[in-house]
Amino acid sequence: MTQENRINGGQIDRTKTLRFTFDGHPYTGHPGDTLASALLANGVRLMGRSFKYHRPRGPISAGSEEPNAIVELRTGARQEPNTRATVAELFDGLEANSQNRFPSLKFDLMGINDRLSPFFAAGFYYKTFMWPASFWEKIYEPIIRRAAGLGSLTREEDPDQYDKGFLHCDILIIGAGPAGLMAALTAGRAGARVILADEDFRMGGRLNAETLTIGNHSGADWAEDTVRTLAQMPNVRLMPRTTVLGAMDHGIYSAVERVSDHLPVPAPGKPRQILWRIYSRQAILAGGATERPIAFENNDRPGIMLAGALRTYANRYAVAVGDRVAVFTNNDDGLRTATDLQAKGIDIAAVIDTRQEGDLLPGIRHLKGAQVIDTAGKLGLKSITIRHANGRSETLSVNALGVSGGWNPNLNIASHHRGRPVWNDAIHAFTPPTDGPRNLTAAGAAAGALSTHAALSTGAAQANAALEALGLKTHTADIPKAEDAPLNLTPFWYVHEGKGRAWIDQQNDVTVKDVKLAKQENFTSVEHLKRYTTLGMATDQGKTSNVTGLAIMAELTGRTIPQTGTTIYRPPYTPVAMGALGGRSRGHDFKPTRLTPSHKWASEQGAIFVEVGMWLRAQWFPKPGETTWRQSVDREVLQTRASVGICDVTTLGKIDIQGRDAGAFLDRVYANTFSTLPVGKVRYGLMLREDGIVMDDGTTARLGENEWVTTTTTANAVPVFRHMEYVRQCLYPDMDVQLISTTEAWAQFSVAGPNARKLLQKVVDQDISDAAFPYMACANITVCGGLRARLFRISFSGELAYEIAVPTRYGDAMIRELMKAGEDFGAVAYGTESLGVMRVEKGHVAGNELNGQTTALNMGLGKMVSKKKDSIGMVLSQREGLTDEKGLRIVGVKPVDPSQPLTAGSHFLDKGAAATAANDGGWLTSVVYSPHLGCSIALGYLKNGSAGIGDRMRAVNLLAKTEVEVEIVSPHFFDPEGERLRG
Repeated sequence: MTQENRINGGQIDRTKTLRFTFDGHPYTGHPGDTLASALLANGVRLMGRSFKYHRPRGPISAGSEEPNAIVELRTGARQEPNTRATVAELFDGLEANSQNRFPSLKFDLMGINDRLSPFFAAGFYYKTFMWPASFWEKIYEPIIRRAAGLGSLTREEDPDQYDKGFLHCDILIIGAGPAGLMAALTAGRAGARVILADEDFRMGGRLNAETLTIGNHSGADWAEDTVRTLAQMPNVRLMPRTTVLGAMDHGIYSAVERVSDHLPVPAPGKPRQILWRIYSRQAILAGGATERPIAFENNDRPGIMLAGALRTYANRYAVAVGDRVAVFTNNDDGLRTATDLQAKGIDIAAVIDTRQEGDLLPGIRHLKGAQVIDTAGKLGLKSITIRHANGRSETLSVNALGVSGGWNPNLNIASHHRGRPVWNDAIHAFTPPTDGPRNLTAAGAAAGALSTHAALSTGAAQANAALEALGLKTHTADIPKAEDAPLNLTPFWYVHEGKGRAWIDQQNDVTVKDVKLAKQENFTSVEHLKRYTTLGMATDQGKTSNVTGLAIMAELTGRTIPQTGTTIYRPPYTPVAMGALGGRSRGHDFKPTRLTPSHKWASEQGAIFVEVGMWLRAQWFPKPGETTWRQSVDREVLQTRASVGICDVTTLGKIDIQGRDAGAFLDRVYANTFSTLPVGKVRYGLMLREDGIVMDDGTTARLGENEWVTTTTTANAVPVFRHMEYVRQCLYPDMDVQLISTTEAWAQFSVAGPNARKLLQKVVDQDISDAAFPYMACANITVCGGLRARLFRISFSGELAYEIAVPTRYGDAMIRELMKAGEDFGAVAYGTESLGVMRVEKGHVAGNELNGQTTALNMGLGKMVSKKKDSIGMVLSQREGLTDEKGLRIVGVKPVDPSQPLTAGSHFLDKGAAATAANDGGWLTSVVYSPHLGCSIALGYLKNGSAGIGDRMRAVNLLAKTEVEVEIVSPHFFDPEGERLRG
């Protein structure tokens, strides 16, 4: 509770105290702290355990590149695993817990893995889990599954909301350090629409962590003033707490904004996170650079950090990670850490500098040509062992060590289109590829310009280049005076001597010895190296380890680092919560729901609804006194067949097809001929896939000389339209034909039954007598005194039936008008269950029969496949295996005992035949109860089906454990001659 390591200065608000817990112990911090900085202020360095060996680890960084301090935040339903303590913004009441340990962080039983490390060398899993084969399922796999993963998930439902959104801009700037701020200022003043996104909650990047000056201001003050100026520009959108995850196609970038992660509970009506899709015309990557460590023996103890992180904790968070500190460096930036910490009153034991040249640091023990060769301290650093340039060894008592091996530009996003990073000898690091995402450029440290002045000038230059590319007037930026010192880096990747382990990837416990083993076993390709050792496969994607590992492999193989190559990166830049990816698509909103135009009216009638694809359709309409769904369905079927019924069929796919070649086009996509169809007529159509299997069926109406309307099944509305577009654009691009999906544009209702015409005559303005509007007629009409509509005389139920369509906005009014007009005839609304009963009674195929395995011949529709013209699938539908005369054919099925129910999926077996695949004669596809026949009936596919009509067989379902004796009959149970539908 004392914050023993808190020092003066910093960018924290000391007027407020925040209380939080870590592993159940209470601590305090201040607004502006991260969880890591607050724990370090309280003297807590041990924050996690490594994945493989469970070695004790503390943070090595102060940013999103952190591989060690991975914790669980919150408890209960809001518990969140695998969060980096270095970026978790502190708030009052935060409960945090370490993970990947048992029973405690200080005493972890799985630490035994560290003692057994000789057995767990790189690639051990490839060698160990192959033998004996019988061990895999019962021994190896269960152990691996228990060991896998870093955090734990709550089993409670997340109470927070997540959202998705879309943003558009002229220029997206990724990163709000000096380069990003200057780029935003330049572009904003030129009038461009700018989005400036930064993953930190305080914009300014490394300016917040330095004691440098810009002009006459401190770097932090300049950043704050610039952010304030940008916030006042109406054309600039500032997005702190926003991580740009990846570069997609066409200038689209994904980003996650952590709207409420810094609060105990999101504000009312606010989401916790938003996943943004940002459309940009130009983009500038100004994401800065990540410091890289130097590998040496036992370089992973808590208290050993990147030198820049030590500087960040001291300058920004007012935290001294230790009271006696050493710095191990190969460049001048490490020297800056020593001078900054000394100015804060922190004791600098020594600067261990691998370089021989350069000036000495005044007032600091500067050991040139020296190296850190070992460390001591079980749960935290206590001392380091140094080898001087003359070979003499010395042990220094220190409790913090800053390590600086140079800086790697944060170029991940620039590689998301598979661009290969380019090696830069000036900074000894990879810089962004030249073939990265189109219209994306890099500025500042992300481009390899590591000084403050270079960041400011390149930020302004890239902003003006983007403005020029957009045709906008450029803005002459006033670049303030800032430091422009060179890095002065002499490459030094790892300490060669030492028998112990020198760590490269600390989360996955990859060591220098692992890289050497990979080389020894010929896994020298960078892709093989990554997978063999797991180098760079941690949550930081190798931000702190990849280049070091590549440099070691390059040395071992006698090649340069660019010759060795590098892996490339893919989204996301940092880990993303599954909730953010899901957004609002959970629970009732897991997938989109479409409501039919009559939904409100149907709800008022008490309809029971069912999900049909993305649609919610009325399944049946219960009436008072009906206690089972079957009673409702039987009533609807009987009443429709006796008088008239009305069903909303809006969900059927509707495609308007127009153009001089529309008829010829339909001839290509349908197996039967449409070009000869007269205007004002409808024809049933069968669509085949390229392999000759039936894809869909439906009707096509010719409303004009070059105007056609095709209907599809509900399930295939989108696939059929997509298929037609493919055919139009790729197979027959020269045809004069245009397509548009109008499924949602028209509300369509089936009016079926003996009194269907009489009902419609009250609504339709035209003559629809049998002579004027015969079976399979269609027309553009008007209803209710002038409202435009469409009328089709087609039947799916086997009755005299019509389908009437009006613009969707009038759908609710239309169902009410139809029901009112039908009162004199006892009109009934019927749902999908009754629709299914009537279509099976009539022998119409539907989704269960169109299962992607069946042909037109199977359905008894073989004659519809025209041989007089070419069509998609026609040739392959004639393959020998698909034209077997004794193959599957559609049949009707009735139980011999009418009291016995049938079960869909049951298989046909001859009497006395064993229930084996060899004796399988086919299966039942659709089963309903027919109130007209007083028993269950079914459609099914039976081998040599037409020859089997009149036979008796067994319908066996091994899963449902049912067996029923059935009679094979014609699939047309009701009005087989079609007299009723032509009435």
